[in-house]
Amino acid sequence: MGNSKTQSSFGFEDLKVYKAAREFRKRIYKLVKLLPPEEKHHLRPQMMDASVSLTNNIAEGHGRYNWQDNTRFCRISRGSLCELVDDVNVCIDEEYARPEHLEDLKADAANLMRMLNGYIAYLQRQKNEA
Repeated sequence: MGNSKTQSSFGFEDLKVYKAAREFRKRIYKLVKLLPPEEKHHLRPQMMDASVSLTNNIAEGHGRYNWQDNTRFCRISRGSLCELVDDVNVCIDEEYARPEHLEDLKADAANLMRMLNGYIAYLQRQKNEA
């Protein structure tokens, strides 16, 4: 395991937006563990897939070395984030976790959305300056 203070060989791991998305994914995985057994084949895999898509698409877009591809994959990541917010709403509606925990998770999602939008805007500025 590498030192967290050293730069990643891949670059995307150093992005603030990726780090925030990774932390959000970890929180979703903790929430998934609280879901009741009847959600084993429905909500649980849905949330896990969307949370992995969130970080995977940031990484994949970064690896494309093309502003247009990177932007497209970040938009897919943004869609996965919205999907997760809806899944958290299901958890609120069904009372699968404490409401304050779920509202805090939604606040983190809103912050992450701002970061994703900011990163997309940065990519577009880079394109315009090139």
